[in-house]
Amino acid sequence: MPSKIRAFMNQTTVSLLLSLVLALWGGAALAEKADRAKPMNVEADALRYDDLKQTSVFTGRVVLTKGTIVIRGARVDVRQDPEGYQYGVVTAEPGKLAFYRQKREGVDEFIEGEGEIIEYDGKADRVKFIKRAELRRYRGASVTDESVGNVITYDNTTDVFAVDGGGSGTAPGTPGGRVRAMLSPREAASAPAGAGRPAAPPPPPVAPAAQLRSSTTLGGEKK
Repeated sequence: MPSKIRAFMNQTTVSLLLSLVLALWGGAALAEKADRAKPMNVEADALRYDDLKQTSVFTGRVVLTKGTIVIRGARVDVRQDPEGYQYGVVTAEPGKLAFYRQKREGVDEFIEGEGEIIEYDGKADRVKFIKRAELRRYRGASVTDESVGNVITYDNTTDVFAVDGGGSGTAPGTPGGRVRAMLSPREAASAPAGAGRPAAPPPPPVAPAAQLRSSTTLGGEKK
């Protein structure tokens, strides 16, 4: 599609580091900062808690929320360090994917990802998706960017993510151990008039567009 950029990286590139965040991910908005200080709430079928070690193991249809963060999986292991930072490992049911979603600061955008295993580091504010990993950015209810690989690491503090294809022999969803990405270009900002630059003439009138039938949009956890 003309408005999309599709990049197919061969396995000689072990890791794809997408550091041009301002160009590809729509600006300087980062993950919701207030999420760090919010309490962690969990629903599950069973819980094993160790007060001495400050660890909790939730099993069975686990749903974890922390501010705008939503995590779903079959099992979630959580520990808290002496400084109060929380760390989690989310494991999916066999044949399924664990799920992670978080709002971006100051904009109507969400980061959403899936993997057989998801690791959350509260101190570094980093999320790692392992095996059949997918990472998407939603603007409203529409997917604007999407990446698929064997391992995806997303840094909330810098808004940079790295995708590793994993080479040959990886799990289904990463054929040939290659990274797949679809990235939407940012809309160009209009240059202001003045300083010797004449104002742009108004666009010519156009005929009303034909009414289109509405279509469905992607959103929520993939089945």
